[in-house]
Amino acid sequence: MTAFVALLRAVNVGGTGKLPMRDLSALCSAQGFEKVRTYIQSGNVVFHSPLPERTVAARLESALRDHMEKPVGVLIRSASELKSVIDANPFPIANPSRVGVLFLPKPPPGDALGGLACPANEEVSAIGREVFVHYPDGMGRSKLKFPPLLTSGTMRNINTVRALAAMAAA
Repeated sequence: MTAFVALLRAVNVGGTGKLPMRDLSALCSAQGFEKVRTYIQSGNVVFHSPLPERTVAARLESALRDHMEKPVGVLIRSASELKSVIDANPFPIANPSRVGVLFLPKPPPGDALGGLACPANEEVSAIGREVFVHYPDGMGRSKLKFPPLLTSGTMRNINTVRALAAMAAA
């Protein structure tokens, strides 16, 4: 059994994609996932499954599409991958609530950040399937616009990533 973390895109953010976490938990259990636990109201769920990542993602996306009556992006990481994300953080001394991790379905091409204009003193770094962003003035104040290539992802701050990694490791 592998411990997985599913990060849902555009769920319970800004009044769109309302999904109670008890519904998300029930959907995961109905897919045969075990030890299902959710974390905060923004589409984070931890569970165990013997299935490979692609199968887990496909099953959860299908169940969510049926339940929500629209597609919902699902990014899956194993517990060990999430720990690697934390270890790879290129901004380790920054306030963790001001470092975002954009989780992507696959690594961005090498030139994906080439035309990105970072406002003020923000910093961006791509590592593997993640893009790390340091928002010294806070995410809510940022004017950073990601290119369309990176809009298939979902972002969590390092505090949330650490909490999910701890849940997945338990």
